[in-house]
Amino acid sequence: MKKNTAVLLIHCPDKKGIIRSVTDFIFENEGNIIYLDQHTDAASDHFFMRIKWDLENFLISPDKIGEYFDTLIAKKFQMEWTLHFSDQKKRMAIFVTKLSHCLYDILYRYQSKEWNIEIPFIVSNHEKLKPIAEQFSIPFYHFPMTKENKAEQEAKQLALLKKENIDLIVFARYMQIVTDDFISHYPNKIINIHHSFLPAFVGSKPYHAAHQRGVKIIGATSHYVTADLDAGPIIEQGVAYVSHREKVRDFIRKGKDIEKIVLSKGIAKDLNHKILVYNNRTVVFD
Repeated sequence: MKKNTAVLLIHCPDKKGIIRSVTDFIFENEGNIIYLDQHTDAASDHFFMRIKWDLENFLISPDKIGEYFDTLIAKKFQMEWTLHFSDQKKRMAIFVTKLSHCLYDILYRYQSKEWNIEIPFIVSNHEKLKPIAEQFSIPFYHFPMTKENKAEQEAKQLALLKKENIDLIVFARYMQIVTDDFISHYPNKIINIHHSFLPAFVGSKPYHAAHQRGVKIIGATSHYVTADLDAGPIIEQGVAYVSHREKVRDFIRKGKDIEKIVLSKGIAKDLNHKILVYNNRTVVFD
């Protein structure tokens, strides 16, 4: 059986003694450190850290660790921090429209238990992908969207997300622009995938536009959603080389492969607590 572990994500102004103070806190309470990585951004003089330790013999109970750490360490260094435990499953909601490639990839990883998560439901503004949800025995909620009912439908979606205690939302090619109000309820908790072409090739057919322009590289970007469209903190990116010999359908096929892989990599890094967001940028630990 896997041992229960804790992960602490920290960022704060860079000062002398941060690493020693954090590691001493764990050592003095009989914790066994199994991972430590840190980064200092010279431009902003800001410190970032991820540390993971075994809780088997830890002297402080899990429900008290955060309180002790905040009092003894965090306040002294003006830290912003989050604490996570390996025995806690994130509850992830998936939003889709009509394209299925990202959804299938996510559900395969979920079914094969590659990820330690729960997926209580799938949301869509169309019913095309409902059979896939039924195939995986996951509840499917249809919220048709128009300009006139958008506010009402988003309010219903938010009520559902709250009722089901959702921790993370994934836009698996959800072709809707969500409102700032919706995003404000889940800061850095909504992951989206888009073409790396953007904003150079906007619109509903970016691969067609890229093919017409004669690009040599196509790609995709997974990122957290912010009020600035497709401009949130970047988590993961991927590319593939293309040539003049390939047709639009080849661009689309390669693009879909990149999209699903980059999205799933981004999700995995979030689930494993490897991401820190600061000033609309990310520090992504190995």
